[in-house]
Amino acid sequence: MTGKLVVVGTGPGNPGQTTPETLAAITAAEMFFGYGPYLDRLDLRPDQKRMASDNREEIDRARAALNAAAGGASVCVVSGGDPGVFAMAAAICEAVETGPETWRRLDIAVLPGVTAMLAVAARAGAPLGHDFCAISLSDNLKPWDVIERRLRAVADAGLVTALYNPISKARPWQLSTAFKILREILPVTTPVIFGRAIGRPDERFAVVPLGEAEHQHADMATCVIIGSAETRVIERPGRDPLVYSPRGVGM
Repeated sequence: MTGKLVVVGTGPGNPGQTTPETLAAITAAEMFFGYGPYLDRLDLRPDQKRMASDNREEIDRARAALNAAAGGASVCVVSGGDPGVFAMAAAICEAVETGPETWRRLDIAVLPGVTAMLAVAARAGAPLGHDFCAISLSDNLKPWDVIERRLRAVADAGLVTALYNPISKARPWQLSTAFKILREILPVTTPVIFGRAIGRPDERFAVVPLGEAEHQHADMATCVIIGSAETRVIERPGRDPLVYSPRGVGM
């Protein structure tokens, strides 16, 4: 007997940014696996069972969800943002690759969502209007020297860069180090966008030049977007500036 497993993202946190497709999947599922604060965003019925776990238990969570689906349950694995961007879809795939053959036969679906960098970019204007990339500053799964090389490479290539997982209590120094590296390559006037909980009542948003960017502007829930040398800022009296990267720019 096998059930179904669907991996969803609830978006950046504003309920209006959860897609209708995701809402339908949540309504249909029986068991929910995810990080506790993400599951708290769901309005579950009494007959729907939640299985909360810590944010660093992705593989164990994925295996538990796959086991439940293999046993016949209709399972929903919940991420914030988009489930395929630094989230649970990759953990599910990793678990399937190294797990029993029965997991490969499961009906598995990954539904697209709105990831944090898209919400922050929309709040700012259009900083992702030209070529861009996303980098996680967490060194839990990759060495810090790899992160440094990637930061230098994308800045030198002229890419706008969205930084995920920019800082935590265990890693208070990494964002400052990233800014130092980028200042060696990019103009100090390059705009840096800090977006936290965009679309929610506790939203925090700021645009500062790279030369003035400090790690105190961010926490683990912040997405930081670093412009390229071509990214422009349009000042607006009494309103937040518009930040955009012109189409078709070249190095």
